[in-house]
Amino acid sequence: MGYPGKNRKSYETPKHPWQKERIAGEVDFIKTYGLRNKKEVWKAHTILKKYRQAAMRLLAETAKGEVSTHIKRETNDILTRLKKYGILSEEGSLDDVLALEVPSILERRLQTQAHKQGITRTKRQARQFVVHGHVAVNGCKITVPGYMLTKDEEMHISYYTSSPLNSEDHPERPEKVIQTVALETTDTTQEE
Repeated sequence: MGYPGKNRKSYETPKHPWQKERIAGEVDFIKTYGLRNKKEVWKAHTILKKYRQAAMRLLAETAKGEVSTHIKRETNDILTRLKKYGILSEEGSLDDVLALEVPSILERRLQTQAHKQGITRTKRQARQFVVHGHVAVNGCKITVPGYMLTKDEEMHISYYTSSPLNSEDHPERPEKVIQTVALETTDTTQEE
C-alpha cells in the first residue's frame, strides 16, 4: 500500500497518440459537455472501463457454474452504485453495464446537471459558476465541476446562499436574462 497523501493519475491516456476518429470524438465531448480538456474525457473513459472490466469478470465467473456469495455481493455492489448515481436504470443488469458509453458518465457531472436544470445559460458558464462557488448541492457549496451527483442530490442543486447570484435581480441569472430578452424584443417591435 502506498502513501495515502500521494496523488496518482486517475485516468489512462490513449495507447496511440494520433487517431483521427478518437480525437474528433474527444473534441465533440469537450464541446458538448463544456469540458476543460481531454483529460476529463479520459477520466470518464477510465471510470467506465473499470466498471466494464469488473462486469466482464463477474459475468465470466457466473458462466463457470457455481455462483459464490462473494460474486453475488460484488455484483450487487456494482449495480447498486451505478443505480445510485443514475448511470444505470433501476432494472439494469451486468449486461447493461457492458453497453454503457462515456456520455452516460459525463451526464452525471455537477456541471452538466446544473446547466440542464436551468441554473446557467451555457455549460461553460455552469463550469464557471461551480468553480467560483455559486452552486450548492443540499445547501453545501461544491466547487468541483466533475462532482458525480447521485439521483437524490440531483433535485437539490441551487445557488449557494451567500452567492450574489442568489438574488433575483442579478443580471446573470437565466430567468432574468430570458425576461430581459423578451422585454427588449417587445420594445423593438413597439418602436417600429
